[in-house]
Amino acid sequence: MEKKFNFELNNEEKRSLLERFVRYCKINTRSSDTSDTFPSTKEQWDLLHLLKKELEELGLEEITLDEKGYLFATLPSTKGYENAPVIGFLAHVDTYPGTSAENVSPKIIENYNGKPIKIDGSDLVIDYEDSPSLPKMIGHTIVTTNGKTLLGADDKAGIASIMEMLCFFKNHPEIPYGKIKVAFTPDEETGRGADFFDVKKFGAEAAYTVDGSLLGEIETETFCGDSVTVEVIGYDIHPGLAKNKMKNAVRAAADFITRLPEENLPETTEKRESYLHPIAMSGEVGKVIVKFIVRAFTVGELKEREEDIKKVAEETKKDWPGITFNITIEEGYRNMKEVLDQYPKVVNLAKEAVRLSSVEPFEGYIRGGTDGCRLSFMGLPTPNIFNGALSYHGVKEHISLEWLAKSCETLRHLVKLWAEEKSIK
Repeated sequence: MEKKFNFELNNEEKRSLLERFVRYCKINTRSSDTSDTFPSTKEQWDLLHLLKKELEELGLEEITLDEKGYLFATLPSTKGYENAPVIGFLAHVDTYPGTSAENVSPKIIENYNGKPIKIDGSDLVIDYEDSPSLPKMIGHTIVTTNGKTLLGADDKAGIASIMEMLCFFKNHPEIPYGKIKVAFTPDEETGRGADFFDVKKFGAEAAYTVDGSLLGEIETETFCGDSVTVEVIGYDIHPGLAKNKMKNAVRAAADFITRLPEENLPETTEKRESYLHPIAMSGEVGKVIVKFIVRAFTVGELKEREEDIKKVAEETKKDWPGITFNITIEEGYRNMKEVLDQYPKVVNLAKEAVRLSSVEPFEGYIRGGTDGCRLSFMGLPTPNIFNGALSYHGVKEHISLEWLAKSCETLRHLVKLWAEEKSIK
């Protein structure tokens, strides 16, 4: 009979998990989407160096932190399980560029009463509209911000979950497990987190990002994403000589923007609906550049939104004689479901690990992309596992310690499940 192990976190382990999470959150690792360095901010190195030190103290092997900010480490298998599939776990160190991460001051609420949360020292309230899951967290320990910064649970909750999982297996060598690879990466929030990721060096056969949200969710789909650049070309001349000569690209571009289909914007779409999104406009009378991101769950619908941009450009051009439009489309990423459907075991074992944690699993989708999406197409199938955090990227970000603990418990079960497998297919 197979020996049973208790993977549920005890009170001491939960305290350690909470202290670890808060410790990481206090480090400002805000990334920058305007920087030309990689990592995009020097502050990300602060957490990377701390994690490297903690991995060394834990006794992991093959620890490397390269010049691009990728931190890799290995937990060798237990004796007799050297041939089990090599599984990886990943989380990103950076936080969202758009919200302050300076002097993060986590607030801990014990034995939560289920009512809207008034954030001390601010006028902010986290209510049921912000977080419909609040009634499910009665009695939990909740961690919030102080209302001035984000919390950083995206993705320091994932880092804490992975680190506590590693501690567990280092402290319990009697539990069989295969070789475990971990990676902590920079600049996920800027969309560049996998730009320099060396899949071969990492050495895993399949992996999981711990960057999801809701309890029990395994995310297996992402948007397909492209970037579109529209150049609006006019003709500039001294305004005193402009009559019947000037072709004002600024005015034409403004008209172009107002003609975009209202039903296909981020502000008017949800769930599986696609969108086109003008994110930046710059230039002058002679030339204006409008940048878009385009998102859809299928390539076909992605191309439809791109055709919308072309159509609007043609319609605008007719009403602005002398103005021309140049459109460039740059392929970004594709729905990782295309890859994960070839590896059903990678997803099914994650679901089973959730069930073993006494939680009902469900498959979700992301209205965006993840490092795992790009890694999947780079040869490393990588679905996304929940970490329990909510209201990412804003000053109302919060997390349930109990949900975070269930994330860590899920990782423990997942490692044990993979130890009994012979391949990832």
